[in-house]
Amino acid sequence: MRTVARILLLVLAVACGTMPMLPLASAAPSAATIDDATYSRINELLAVRNGAGAVSKGELTELLSRQFLGTPYVADVLVGSATQPEQLVVDFNRLDCFTYLDYVEALSRSADRDQFVANLIATRYVDSRVDFTQRKHFFTDWSHSPRIAADDITAALTAAAVTVDKQLNAKGDGGNYLPGIPVVDRAITYIPSGSVNDDVIGQLRTGDYIGAYADLPGLDVTHVGIFVATPSGPVFRNASSIPGVDKVVDSPFADYVRSTPGIVVLRSE
Repeated sequence: MRTVARILLLVLAVACGTMPMLPLASAAPSAATIDDATYSRINELLAVRNGAGAVSKGELTELLSRQFLGTPYVADVLVGSATQPEQLVVDFNRLDCFTYLDYVEALSRSADRDQFVANLIATRYVDSRVDFTQRKHFFTDWSHSPRIAADDITAALTAAAVTVDKQLNAKGDGGNYLPGIPVVDRAITYIPSGSVNDDVIGQLRTGDYIGAYADLPGLDVTHVGIFVATPSGPVFRNASSIPGVDKVVDSPFADYVRSTPGIVVLRSE
């Protein structure tokens, strides 16, 4: 699902060089309402992006994602459902784990505010259509939608990777997590947490997008974040919903992986 908190509410009854530009969205959805604080932050972060020089995509992702450290986590920040019209949400004041990745990915590909809005739409929605049915509700939608945001490299990292055929959006009891969204048959490949060893971690790059594999029917992951290699060791940069944290933080990567069934890895070039 598009926000981890909504997944957990439904399942557990608790609250979780110059980059190529994406295709421009239509004029109507790009007229998003942006509050003054977010407007200023967009300009600030685009200045950071444009001043970064000739760096790799991963370095740019790290640089931009770092600017959000400490930003409050809030569940279900996107607006739209089968019965409520979709709204284009652009709000840097509060993030869930998926919108955090949306903003970072779109910023990394943008030189100005109009490009950022267009790239955000293309990152978040299939065919740049701002509609609930077109929203990329699942993490692996990024690697399966017509406009690929990132490649799924999980299987290439280790022979220990496991592939499971899933019906995304289908609950184990026969219902759907998201009414109005079709069930999607998809093979999900993940690396069991016990197999995420030094060899696997050594192949990860700063800026890789990491999903915590869901060992539940109908879901691919339950949380997402960014892998960052630091001088003191690798970290998982994420908008954390852990009570008492509730903000964007860097968590020790190995510790986080041990708390999950496994990981799915996407890489954006």
